Amino acid sequence: MEFLAQYNLTGIVIGIATFLIIGIFHPMVTKGEYYFGVKIWWLFLVMGIAAVAGSIAVRHILWSTLLAVWGASSFMACPPYLMTTVLPVMFLIQGRASTSTSAAL
Repeated sequence: MEFLAQYNLTGIVIGIATFLIIGIFHPMVTKGEYYFGVKIWWLFLVMGIAAVAGSIAVRHILWSTLLAVWGASSFMACPPYLMTTVLPVMFLIQGRASTSTSAAL
């Protein structure tokens, strides 16, 4: 990790990992809904909530960002009504948590 910070490569690693995570999750969601129907959305919801909670708990910026991307990608399988009501509240909570921790640093 020190190597990434020393050579300012953290942003590039986050970008490449985000591209890969989204690229992996899109087919997973599509195939999951194809084979199991829309009943599988709750599994992605639980995985997304766990990843966002982990993102709030982790202090390292690289891992926190990647967990947040993982969580947001998991929410692709959730029904639209859930994404417009419940999930924005979670991201508001995460925004407040990250603001308070970054101010302490």
